[in-house]
Amino acid sequence: MPYRYAAPLLLLPVTTLAQTTPLPDTTRAVTLPEATVTGYGQQLPLRRTAAAVGTLTTRDFERFPQNALTQAVNTLPGVRLEERASGSYRLSVRGSTLRSPFGVRNTKVYYQGIPFTEASGSTPLNLLDPALLGGLEVVKGPAASVYGAGTGGAVLLSGRRPTPGTSAAQVGFTAGSYGLRRYVASVETGSATGYLRATYARQSLDGYRQQSALRRDVLTLDGEWQATERQTVGLHALYSDINYQLPGGLTRAQFAADPRQARPGTATAPGTVQQRTYYASRTALLGATHEARLTDQFSLRTTLYLSASRINTPYLVDFERNTLLGGGGRTVASYRTALAGRTLRLQAGAEGQTGFESSRNYQNRAGQPGTLRYDDEIRTLAGFAFAQADYELPAGLLLTAGASYNRLRYRISRLSDAATKPTGYRLERNFRPEVSPRVALLREFGPQLTVYGSVSTGFSPPTEEEIRPSDGSINRALQAERGTSYEVGARGTLLQERLRYDVALYDQRQRQTITTRTNDLGTQLFANAGNTRQRGIEVALSGNVWRQMKQMPDVPDMVVTAGPGLWYFVSYTYNHYRFGDYESGGQDFSGNRLTGTSPHTLTAGLDLVAPLGFYLSPTVNHQARIFVNDANTEAAPGYWTFGTRGGWRRSFGSFNVDVFGGAENLTDRRYSLGNDLNAFGGRYFQPAPARNWYAGLSLKKVKSVK
Repeated sequence: MPYRYAAPLLLLPVTTLAQTTPLPDTTRAVTLPEATVTGYGQQLPLRRTAAAVGTLTTRDFERFPQNALTQAVNTLPGVRLEERASGSYRLSVRGSTLRSPFGVRNTKVYYQGIPFTEASGSTPLNLLDPALLGGLEVVKGPAASVYGAGTGGAVLLSGRRPTPGTSAAQVGFTAGSYGLRRYVASVETGSATGYLRATYARQSLDGYRQQSALRRDVLTLDGEWQATERQTVGLHALYSDINYQLPGGLTRAQFAADPRQARPGTATAPGTVQQRTYYASRTALLGATHEARLTDQFSLRTTLYLSASRINTPYLVDFERNTLLGGGGRTVASYRTALAGRTLRLQAGAEGQTGFESSRNYQNRAGQPGTLRYDDEIRTLAGFAFAQADYELPAGLLLTAGASYNRLRYRISRLSDAATKPTGYRLERNFRPEVSPRVALLREFGPQLTVYGSVSTGFSPPTEEEIRPSDGSINRALQAERGTSYEVGARGTLLQERLRYDVALYDQRQRQTITTRTNDLGTQLFANAGNTRQRGIEVALSGNVWRQMKQMPDVPDMVVTAGPGLWYFVSYTYNHYRFGDYESGGQDFSGNRLTGTSPHTLTAGLDLVAPLGFYLSPTVNHQARIFVNDANTEAAPGYWTFGTRGGWRRSFGSFNVDVFGGAENLTDRRYSLGNDLNAFGGRYFQPAPARNWYAGLSLKKVKSVK
């Protein structure tokens, strides 16, 4: 019987169903194998995963400029990545940035299977370069049942892997507005039993604003080998050296007058240029993974890692010098069997992390350390154990149930007070044990429709930066956030698979929500703000408008995608986030919109692949206005931005060439990205770059190896 199938050449920017798309046929259709997602550790097709999961691939990163992760990550509904200064990321997954003046809160991040979020709760996302990443998976909603602390979810990052049976060398260069220069080089080789890849990326930028230059060097080495038929060993090493300046927030009047200026000085405080505020870090990470498939039903995967960092950060008043050492591991045992003729998958495991930080605060004298103010040693111990079961029920039902048991402890020794307070210079914060369960049920109605529902709980304890902010004070009253989420979702295909959809609705009740404010010296301070209710809708649509099909010469009845075509994606998020009972400073904020959240965000784009290797990828972004203080009296205006990337890709024997160029913020919209919330003196705004351009060249040589 004749049959046809289609293998799309281009992956969509928002992958709602990571599978190849068959060409409809009235006689027979053959669907190619569907790619799996990690999800809650189940390694199942997305259509069989009872959770809201967003994924990005190498192609998705490469349709945007490679100088930042923001544009690619923001194509995922429910996920928001902001860049407050060049290289300073702030990530939010299904939650406000209310608690995040910088960095990542409420979300656990893993890199190559290694815990990338430190024991203290900090995640140095700014160490990574887009050229390193081959995939990103976001598990949205409380994921504590498998990943530990976090009410927002988990982010799973993977590196790029060479094609088995090939070796390659690649170089690339990009130049752009505001002094952008990027250099990338990589070598790799892959076989049926493993791979090895080394990558170096260097980026420098003068910056759109005063005091906003950046320099980042990243070197990675990744390898994986099949030691025996049933054992695999992996090794991952990363070294990052990053230095970027901090321009500071502006008032509305300063933003309107000159968005490119750095925060100016006042009668009581110097400006960021005078104090030479910046962030400088050198970090090394080494991790090893061993997977043993002891039987066809039982496997054990163990990961161990060590990390070390040296960080210097002059703020307006303080100069922080921190040395961090960390380590830990994660082990997961998986077992698969049959119960009453139905598949039962069991997981159990544990994760432990420890950290030691020597933190010294000096007076900042124009970017140099002055008089010592505080000398602290901070020891952190965090860990959890978890178990999960997945049971295949009749009628296409899948039941998932899991839970984790979590512990966290901080020990702070203020050595600078040891002489004057011999019995009072030590502080210990033991957070009470947390049990976080999750239950989910999924029903599959064929490839056109899958529906699911879940109830999950999570918690997010204060990070070390929140317990001990940059002014050296110690917050003894701050408590962990706790949340319960109710979620339903549906995903599938319509219109003969020309439309793929993924829709999720959730209602999350949060207790002891942590909020932030900035004092007159630019120090971020934190407090619990009572209860909040966070309800939202996430929609991801994607598909093809047109694609050229070509007959395979050796198989008369088989066709494949030849390359030219037009694909689309739409990503929309609606948030209805409100404070519950919340009073502060004699003011009642109950019922106000949650600070730092936009009720509407939209990203949409097209991917046009034309004959002869030409391509064009326009993208439009929208964000509604955001209230930047708890009183909801000040707001950052909403905005629309438009950007595009185009180029020409061609193969010449073993050489692959990509000549590209593009622009961001083509309409030259003036807007703030990464606002400072509850900022003293109304300095809320961190201006984003105006219209900017870039162009570059990538050259890759590929050869087959035995």
